[in-house]
Amino acid sequence: MKANDYFRDVNHTLFAQMNYILFDDETRLSLLPFTFTRPVAEIRIGILTIKEKWERFLKTNVSFFTEEFLATKFPLNIEKDNTLINGSVIPDAALVKEISRLKKGEKITIKNPSGEGAFLLAWRIAGDELKALKSLHNTDAEGAVTNAAIFKITNTWDIFSMNDKALKQDFELITKGKKSKRISKTNRLINEDDIFIEEGAKVECSTLNATEGPIYIGKNAEVMEDVCIRGPFSLGEGAVVRMGAKIYGATTIGPHCRVGGEVHNSVLIGYSNKAHDGFLGDSVIGEWCNLGADTNNSNLKNNYSQIRIWSFRDEAYINTGLQFCGLMMGDHSKCSINTMFNTGTMVGISANIFGTGFPPKIVPSFSWGGSEGFKTYRLQEATEVAQRVFERRKKPFDETEQKIMKYLFDMSTKYRAW
Repeated sequence: MKANDYFRDVNHTLFAQMNYILFDDETRLSLLPFTFTRPVAEIRIGILTIKEKWERFLKTNVSFFTEEFLATKFPLNIEKDNTLINGSVIPDAALVKEISRLKKGEKITIKNPSGEGAFLLAWRIAGDELKALKSLHNTDAEGAVTNAAIFKITNTWDIFSMNDKALKQDFELITKGKKSKRISKTNRLINEDDIFIEEGAKVECSTLNATEGPIYIGKNAEVMEDVCIRGPFSLGEGAVVRMGAKIYGATTIGPHCRVGGEVHNSVLIGYSNKAHDGFLGDSVIGEWCNLGADTNNSNLKNNYSQIRIWSFRDEAYINTGLQFCGLMMGDHSKCSINTMFNTGTMVGISANIFGTGFPPKIVPSFSWGGSEGFKTYRLQEATEVAQRVFERRKKPFDETEQKIMKYLFDMSTKYRAW
């Protein structure tokens, strides 16, 4: 056995012996509506979800310490010896090495960007002590402060604004030591070394330009004819880019999405459709969403000023500090043909938007309507639609999913005071 192989096997054994748990802290509130339906680490940024990134680095499965109403779908596995890791932090080799050196009871903290205080990054904790914890929101963050450069998502807009960096990191992680499937000669390729196509994927008669960043086409995905893609770009497993689409980086199309028209610097987490013409820019779309034909969003104000967006944490509009910011849409939400969204629009989960004009910049969960007014999207109707959408993808909308939707419907009632 070669020396490198020996150390690789030893490291794999050390990682596999430890029980790793990705936890949600108070950052979860700043990432709503996407964390209404998932732990923070199930957010996709780059090619992979944060969970998938950690599992690749740690070479083992992880579980979640998240909100109680999500725990059945995203269970917590507790062993005698556990390492908690902040689910909003994106791993790299140096950080993983530092966490692996923790001794029992030790913590690693990170200074807040504001310079005031610190937050918990990792904690090696005994099972009995972990069982006594109800939450890791505002947990005592006393511990060794890391000097490592931390890549962390803190706000909804970080998902698209940091996607360039995440895509490039994931591309290197996934493709290292691997060879791309042969790319059809019907395509025009620019900087082919940074284009990678998985087995089963189909790409024909299109232009792929990886000059500004890599292009990754996942297993069984399809890029139809006359598509123009400028990297960095990722197309997830089973996803489709439809004919004539124009995709600008840094864009991530998650698994089993359908995308057409013009897309710029946006993330579709998975299982969502923007299948027709229309512009989507500097935006994040959750799972099980559908944007009707010719839906457009504004991503730049006419006066070029910084964009404010609704914060579920603060229950107020806050400044993003960005000049470009489009649409944030939570899971299960949908809009009709020709819908227009203003800059910095926030849509909760399971909203159904239609009608003329611009809808408000904050659309509460389980809303039914548009610029002319809203009413409540009744739970039974919303659940029936979700069941049909799941069936199309051969997935069960089971009792666990129904309980989560019922919980979210009840807790969001206060926002629907029309």
